[in-house]
Amino acid sequence: MLAAWKKLQLLQETKNPWWTYRIEEFELASGVKGHYHYVHTNGSSLTIPLLDDGRVALVRQYRYLCKRESLEFPCGSVKDGSTYRETAKTELAEEAGFGAKELIEVGEFNPYNGVTDEMCKIYLARKLSPVEASPDETEQFERIFLAPGDFDSKIQSGEIWDGMTLAAWLIAKDKIPT
Repeated sequence: MLAAWKKLQLLQETKNPWWTYRIEEFELASGVKGHYHYVHTNGSSLTIPLLDDGRVALVRQYRYLCKRESLEFPCGSVKDGSTYRETAKTELAEEAGFGAKELIEVGEFNPYNGVTDEMCKIYLARKLSPVEASPDETEQFERIFLAPGDFDSKIQSGEIWDGMTLAAWLIAKDKIPT
């Protein structure tokens, strides 16, 4: 078993509405001390909306940091006082414009384990019905519907490049009827 690092103290913390930037002092089993910079979050929830006809719903949105559009599953951060499940329902409505009678947790992953402690829970959303979408001011979405069999070709062509969508697809695709 590998030796765990020991947290000595929190040195700095800067918060915004989505995450917290932290710097902690740590000590290795060898006695060497250092500083670790990372992003702390309450987690995130990603939904894979499954339509009755077998297609999956995705959203296309502009991603500022990459300066390009991204085709991805609805996903968002768990806000203070909320839960993973509540977040999944909210993001499904805000981004994809659907409510779900069935929301099934199928897995979880960390999107970047050297930089964040975030865990993203993946939900399959079934028995969908349209709801009023009210995205945040910075969000604009185009809804896209794909047959599961077309998903991998969109990955190969580079049209789907979002890491969270790729990870969720790998974890959940065996649970999606084709």
